[in-house]
Amino acid sequence: MGQLAGLALKDHLRESHIFQQRLVVAMVMIGVLVLGLVARLFWLQIVNQDHYATLSENNRVNVLPIPPTRGLIYDRNGVLLAQNLPSFTLELVPEHIDDLAKTLDELAKLVALSDEDVLRFHRNRRKKRRFEGVPLRFRLSDAEVARLAVNQYRLPGVQIRAELTRHYPLGKLAAHAIGYVGRINERELQRLDTSDYLGTSHIGKVGIERAYEELLHGHVGFQQVETNAQGRTLKVLERTLPEPGRNLYLNLDVRLQRVAEQAFGERNGALVAIDPRNGGVLALVSMPTYDPNLFVNGLDTLTFKQLRESPERPLFNRALRGQYPPGSTIKPFIGLAGLELDEIRADEPLNCPGWFMLKNDPRRYRDWKKTGHGETDLTKAIVESCDVYFYDLAMRLGIDRIHDYLARFGLGKRTGIDIRGELSGLLPSSSWKRRTYRTVWYPGETLIAGIGQGFMLTTPLQLATITATLANHGQRMTPRMVMAIQDPDNAERQAVAPLPQAPVPIVRRSDWDTIIDAMRQVVNSPHGTARRIARGLTYTLAGKTGTAQVFGIKQDEEYKEEEVHRKLRDHALFIAFAPVEKPTIAVAVVVENGGHGGSAAAPIARKLIDAWMQRQGRSE
Repeated sequence: MGQLAGLALKDHLRESHIFQQRLVVAMVMIGVLVLGLVARLFWLQIVNQDHYATLSENNRVNVLPIPPTRGLIYDRNGVLLAQNLPSFTLELVPEHIDDLAKTLDELAKLVALSDEDVLRFHRNRRKKRRFEGVPLRFRLSDAEVARLAVNQYRLPGVQIRAELTRHYPLGKLAAHAIGYVGRINERELQRLDTSDYLGTSHIGKVGIERAYEELLHGHVGFQQVETNAQGRTLKVLERTLPEPGRNLYLNLDVRLQRVAEQAFGERNGALVAIDPRNGGVLALVSMPTYDPNLFVNGLDTLTFKQLRESPERPLFNRALRGQYPPGSTIKPFIGLAGLELDEIRADEPLNCPGWFMLKNDPRRYRDWKKTGHGETDLTKAIVESCDVYFYDLAMRLGIDRIHDYLARFGLGKRTGIDIRGELSGLLPSSSWKRRTYRTVWYPGETLIAGIGQGFMLTTPLQLATITATLANHGQRMTPRMVMAIQDPDNAERQAVAPLPQAPVPIVRRSDWDTIIDAMRQVVNSPHGTARRIARGLTYTLAGKTGTAQVFGIKQDEEYKEEEVHRKLRDHALFIAFAPVEKPTIAVAVVVENGGHGGSAAAPIARKLIDAWMQRQGRSE
């Protein structure tokens, strides 16, 4: 009876109805989901088909940059100064390495690895995908490449990649002129056209390498490659070749450069030689120098610190940035101002007792020659470098007329040379002092300006440029480093045209001839301050010596060079040009703490000009 009662309680009709309701709800839900899926497919495949097709293609095809080959740099005679050499880089692919620390330990037994190499590797590793190679060591030697090749079978993930790297075959020679390239830093990235530097890791930092970066770099190429889902390259679909950088031919003559640098020896200083006819820079020397190859792939911290903190300042370009009092090398230009402005006559005598005094001033402004020069005209004053004569002439002219006349030659302004970093020197005036020091100009300051001391400062490049202008009878030329630009595809050279500037006005050509003849006698007269270099001359040479004080001495104190610390001795200067009749070279030399221009600076100029004249004779 109990079992029959339990069966009677079941309602099959009701259960069937509930089941049907649930089935309908389930079918409706499935229908809604199917409709949603169909709608989404319609949206993706029909409505946005173009957009997602493009994205899909981009996932399949990547555009990779092909960096251009950097242009070469030659001297005027075709001597190679900067080239690109094959270089081997050690790279690791993290994806293929199970134990990175162990692999690094094994590699350290085969090649030299510094702490900086390892730190740089770990920094770069975080920026790349695991299947991409990460550089560990640059510029492997042949021996290191051989050791790695032999052991590569037991070093999975280790690979050697060949690439071109910048190299300077002459090392330290002309380093300040050529400059160097280095790895692009973040500050440079902000100013670069990054689209043209894709794949490029180096950029010109100083010198010609920086000034002509755009021409030397070239233009990037591209290749379209098919990749898989992980980004690995499967095949190359299309390639646009890069445009290589242009080659540069400099006005620089390596033979002259070598002669000049060797002539300096261990002494510090600078030399600039210019062709007055076109402004071409034949030599640009700054001593001491450095090896630019050190900078290509980065210096270690210790080496860079030694270079940067060296008291000899090898990284400082003295030719462009060294600012020195011109000393007596300015006297021919002061004398020319006196003639052209009708303040003196060339044959007008002045008595030099060995000192000069201003009215109502007890101070004696001394001449370098204690006993004086006696009766002195302009020619004698230049030949023997009489200070008293130019004290008197400076007072007649006044500082503002001195400023205005010397400014015509370009003093106090940058020359406009085609490499960066040049300083302007300083050509003082009364208004300059009023602006700068808020005080008046004193007569005593005019006197010492007349002999190239005091506030007046020039760079060796400026001195060479104004010497070339004097040799040219007033025709000013902008100094130029680059002589021609070559297209590497067809080897055609395009000459860089000389860049004349406004000439110095000539009142009387005879005034210029007087000054030039006096400078010729500086070398050839038995009383000339540069007579030591006259022996054996086979051409006509005009010059002017100079000595620039590094520190002042008291009124009654005597300067004794042997008792002064080497770094406090006077700078030695010399300017010259040759041949006098038709100048082809003008030179300015500064020997820091060298003492006397005639004994320290003039012999360097003589060696350089000899080398140039010998070459000119052979070319004729």
